[in-house]
Amino acid sequence: MGSCLPCFGGGSSSSTRTGSRRSSRGSSSSRSRQSSMATSTPRANFPTNAGLVRISSRTFSFQELAVATHNFRPESLLGEGGFGRVYKGRLKTGQRVAVKQFDEKSLQGNSEFLAEVLMLSLLHHPNLVNLIGYCSDGNQRLLVYEYMPLGSLEDHLHDVPPDKEALDWNTRMKIAAGAATGLEYLHDKTDPPVIYRDFKSSNILLGEDYFPKLSDFGLARTGPTGDNTHVSTRIMGTYGYCAPEYAMTGQLTLKSDIYSFGVVLLELITGRKAIDKRRPPGEQNLVIWAQPLFKDRKKFARVADPLLLGRFPMRGLYQALAVAAMCLQEQATARPVIGDVVTALAYLATQTGGQNASSSQSDIGLSLPTTRDEVRGVADSIDRGGIGSSSTQRNTPGIRIREGKEAEKEIGEGSGKESQRGGSENTARGRESPRNLREKKAGKSRFF
Repeated sequence: MGSCLPCFGGGSSSSTRTGSRRSSRGSSSSRSRQSSMATSTPRANFPTNAGLVRISSRTFSFQELAVATHNFRPESLLGEGGFGRVYKGRLKTGQRVAVKQFDEKSLQGNSEFLAEVLMLSLLHHPNLVNLIGYCSDGNQRLLVYEYMPLGSLEDHLHDVPPDKEALDWNTRMKIAAGAATGLEYLHDKTDPPVIYRDFKSSNILLGEDYFPKLSDFGLARTGPTGDNTHVSTRIMGTYGYCAPEYAMTGQLTLKSDIYSFGVVLLELITGRKAIDKRRPPGEQNLVIWAQPLFKDRKKFARVADPLLLGRFPMRGLYQALAVAAMCLQEQATARPVIGDVVTALAYLATQTGGQNASSSQSDIGLSLPTTRDEVRGVADSIDRGGIGSSSTQRNTPGIRIREGKEAEKEIGEGSGKESQRGGSENTARGRESPRNLREKKAGKSRFF
């Protein structure tokens, strides 16, 4: 049975601030909200005025969650974010859960709490984390999620301990495809569409067999509808993942999420962090470091995460880099729609064979490390071998994937003029719906 959740921050200034970041689609009855959840096209409607919103998630008392997490002891801590901490717990039923406790003193945390409860109560998909319930006792704000045993994607990509095996190439592509499928649900299957706004590796949680689910919907909001091209909002998100046009203007579109996805895909390919202050100047920002490399096919294998030990299909690397480059186009309209990205990555996730990097070293003039000891010894020298010192211009090549040798040729031929022509073509395509594109191309993405 549903329960009533009060909208926090009922004062005028607080209400105005929340309204500026959430959709003002008009009010609807709680009954219509619940019925929309049962349809194949759920409607994510946010309240604009203080009031009561009926949701379907279970309510917990603070005492129940204190018992479940052993009184929030440090040993149960899973992680810490900008608005609170996440603890591992077990309910009386024996179900394992993750409990997110928001900062009691954070007004912004209250807004994120409400937005996330509403979002995850209305939206349901295998690639979105499942909200079990919530607690709003007094000043306490807590969310209860399904427990994801393998943690976040970030945990498996960065600062991997020597005794832990790194993610293999196929697993990385499957994670990318699954995360893209979750984003496709938000963009194409909800009405109005939902802009995630905080797509990053730490928000992709992994279940059994590394099955990915998007989490942390506190910054999500409904996207533009009708003739509107964007929604204007306060700039929020994580440095290194925000699309440049959103960071500069506050104008948010679905293509803002596509850019963030491109950053995460680069993380999967390279093993590098989006922002890493420990690296030399010119290499600290992943996108700025990688963009010049898109134009030099002789350096493609060096872009790959050294911890892969050369075990990846070279053609798959070219294609994954092509998808990332298109997602990271500086011009938002030149970026692909998420449906095309899903189609491309679903194809890559099924490719288990093919030529790997180590067997093609003679063709590209590289000698890659094959053990983790060699990786540690030569990673820095590889990074300083001219890769990161190239021009950091923000132009990206017009890239299209072809099979075989043609793929190797075209992906490395980017130039300023070619980039502009590619951007013009992609702008026109960007206006087509994902459904029309897929029907027109009989299931083929324009990346292939």
